[in-house]
Parts: sequence; structure tokens; C-alpha cells
Amino acid sequence: MTFADLNLNTSLRNALDELGFKQPTTIQQRAFSVIMSGQDVCGIAQTGTGKTFAYLLPTLRMFKFSKEKYPQILILVPTRELVVQVVEAVQKLTTYMSVEVLGIYGGVNMNPQMEAVQNKVDVLVATPGRLYDVILSGALKVKSIKKLIIDEVDEMLNLGFRTQLQNIMDLLPPKRQNLMFSATITEDVEAIISTHFENPIRIEAAPTGTPLENIEQVLYRVPNFYTKVNLLELLMTKDESMTKTLIFAGTKQLADDLYEQLSVKFPEKVGVIHSNKEQNHRFNTVNQFQAGNYRFLIATDIIARGLDIAEVTHVINFDTPDVPENYIHRIGRTGRADKKGIAILFSKEQESEALTAIEELMDYSIPERPLPEELVISDVLTEDEKPKVFMRNTLVKAPARTEAGPAFHQKLAKNMKTNRKISHKDKMMLKYGKPKKRKPKKR
Repeated sequence: MTFADLNLNTSLRNALDELGFKQPTTIQQRAFSVIMSGQDVCGIAQTGTGKTFAYLLPTLRMFKFSKEKYPQILILVPTRELVVQVVEAVQKLTTYMSVEVLGIYGGVNMNPQMEAVQNKVDVLVATPGRLYDVILSGALKVKSIKKLIIDEVDEMLNLGFRTQLQNIMDLLPPKRQNLMFSATITEDVEAIISTHFENPIRIEAAPTGTPLENIEQVLYRVPNFYTKVNLLELLMTKDESMTKTLIFAGTKQLADDLYEQLSVKFPEKVGVIHSNKEQNHRFNTVNQFQAGNYRFLIATDIIARGLDIAEVTHVINFDTPDVPENYIHRIGRTGRADKKGIAILFSKEQESEALTAIEELMDYSIPERPLPEELVISDVLTEDEKPKVFMRNTLVKAPARTEAGPAFHQKLAKNMKTNRKISHKDKMMLKYGKPKKRKPKKR
């Protein structure tokens, strides 16, 4: 099937031709007619399967121009990076259409966004937190929303947007079409579907956990953290095919630590992004990586979920993620658009349970490779890796206290007080050392 076989108008077909897209992906093909029917849809698709176009193409196909300045289509996404990328996708598809699109997100001044939403907007792309704030400010009216699209809803809930998401859905017009796309369907996602969706049709592009066919997976069993660092540096040095490599780190601190070490050996070839980095830094770093100026980009899971970077050659999992689904999301950044990709996983013995969970989810054993002979095996251990010495805690019974009365301290002599009355004569004697007589009153 090609895009010409879908019920697209001339404007969208011309835009797709200019973008060089000929054939729809599985999720795009399956979702198009169902969304066009007007039914609520729950799409289950992994990262990298083309689900952004899967909801944009039918939604824009049904779009009708209106003089109403308030948005007709609302798209909610979890991260600022994803807002920017969805806005760009809408702009590319509407080259030959009269559609006004706007993106709003947190982390920047809200006042310019409040002014922008008061202009004509047809498609609004937003993160839940900032959208809810703008609605409460009174700057935005949502009475004209006809289609609600929630993308990466599982990650949205993981980031703590549950309350804002529910509040937003309660404010929207009840008569609307709801589209939800997620890589995994958790109990929380099911709760939202049952509460706010009306008999949704489920579309599944690939079962959760299915390894993507275009990705070659590799496992290295590494004894400790510093050996992982040595192996990473060795692979980066020897493998010249790593022209655009995404390195995943489990925490922001680990991402910064890796950047400090790698940037010394690979100056101006490594970038790092995570949620503590400023917005401009994140955008500039991603653009440098996209343009090929950076060979390596270090990122955390939350930030990488919002990235749509073309032609990533390798994904390196520096750590084994505790959540098995995160591994699927990570490796899905490579092997896109029918191009082969390589996903490499470093796993320590302490991470064996997480590795087992990943392989059980995929129903697939990741092929293991021996460590390179020239790899330096470090004997330095981090605090977490050092063996724990458990000391027996023997409680010593305190001796019983003897009966004792209240504490008593003898007062100093100068503080001793008596009720003895002192005569005037004695007072004068103490004060002047001699008796003083009162002068007789003058008559």
C-alpha cells in the first residue's frame, strides 16, 4: 500500500511527496480509516513506528477551515521537545493548507504564550501542566475543541501529569473525538480510557515488548561501573560506524559524569541533555547532534522519549533499565525508516534481574558478545558495588536506675534569704560604716 491508496486530499499528498514519504507504516495504515470514521481510538505502538503521522494525517484530512479563532484540535504530549517536533510535523504536512498551529510548554515565560493563544489557532500542541495554567488564566477557551489527541500517555502519567490531564479532559466539550497513543497500556491508562473514552477501537501495530526487526541487539556482561566506562570509550574509539550514537544514562548525575569523562577524549563530539539543562541548551544540543556535529549524545529516559532524531546508528544502554518497557523505548530510537540499527546493552551482575525482566518482556534472549581482549578491567568499585559488611548488633542492657529523689543544689550564701527585719540604724551602719541619725524635722 502507498499513501495514494489512502483517502488523502491533494494538499496532504503533495506535502508527503515533497517529504519523500511513499508508503505508510503499519500503525498509519491501520489507524487511518478508523480515525476517519469518527470513533474514539486507542493506538498501541512503539517508539519509531510513525504514530505522529498516524494521528495527524486523518485528523488534518478531516480538518475544515473555520473563522473561529479558538483551536479545533488539541494535541497533548509529555515533553517540551515533543511539542516542538509535533508542531514541525504539522507545519510540514500543512504546507498547502491554511492551518495555524501553536505549541506551548513549561519552563519559559507564560505571558507570551498567553498572548499567542488569543490569536487564531487551529491546532494547539501543549504539555498538560502549561496548558492547564493557560486555561485557568482565562487566556484560552477550549469550547471549540473537536478532537483531543494524547500522545505518549504512559510517559505523561509517569511524569506526574495525571491530575492536570484529568482536569483538562473535564473542561473540554463532551462531544469530541478522543485519540490516545501509547507504547504500553498500564492500569492507569486503562482508567483514563474507561472514564473519558466512549467505546474506543484498539489498534495495535506491534505487541508491547516485540523487538523491532531492523535492530541488531548486543549484550556485554561487564563486572563493574568503571569497566563499563572503559568499554564505552573503547567502542567509541574503535567503531567508526558510530557516526550518530545515542547513549542512555539512568540518572541526570550519571549523564553529567559520563559527559565530563567522554568530552575530554572526544572534544566537541559529545553532547548531554537532561531535564536540569536549560531549554536553549537542550534544543541547541539536539540540533548539533541532528546535524552530525556531535557523534555522541548522552541522554536520560525522560528526555529521550521526546526525541525524534533521524538516522541514529547506535543506541548504547550504559545501564540496564529497571523498567523493561524503557529498554524498548530506548532501542526504538534507532533502526527507523527501514534502516538497520544497533542496540548495545551493558549489564552488571547486580542488574541481572532487570535483564531477565527485559528478555521475558520481549520473549527474546539478547545475543551476548565476549568482552574485547584489549579492554581494561577495572578493580575500582563504587560505593554501591562494594560488598556490604553486616555487623551483628548486640544490644547491651542498661543497668537499672536506683531510686533517687529530685535534684537538690545548696544555694550560695549571697542568695540566701531570710525574713529578718533590718532597722534603719543597721542599714546606715552597713552602708556608711557608722551610725547615721535622722535630722530632726524643722518646725
